[in-house]
Amino acid sequence: QVQLVESGGGLVQPGGSLRLSCTGSGFSLDDYVIGWFRQVPGKAREALSYITISGHRSDYADSVKGRFTISRDHAKHEVYLQLDSLKPEDPAVYYCARMWRGRALVEWEKEQSYAAWGQGTQVTVSS
Repeated sequence: QVQLVESGGGLVQPGGSLRLSCTGSGFSLDDYVIGWFRQVPGKAREALSYITISGHRSDYADSVKGRFTISRDHAKHEVYLQLDSLKPEDPAVYYCARMWRGRALVEWEKEQSYAAWGQGTQVTVSS
């Protein structure tokens, strides 16, 4: 059974940092493009970033560019999203997702580009 699991969420003060992790089971996470999204209740899911299989290429939404960093570690079979300079508008449930094989990278921001999703991890920013 294909499964993605996010971890690392929590409560942090404005300006603080968190590192989210994404692991997979039932498949090799290392063989897929992975994206990160977030969602606030009542709003559409927002694409944040993606990383290629090699880890050499990535992109970010304007809302998080310069503050969030995506990376992956093939030795540990994990993908990370480093959240820095967290703002009051960043609280959400954060999800990682596995992109469909062969999907064009230019479509990374579309939910339908992803075949499998994790359950999400909550990020709360509050003083």
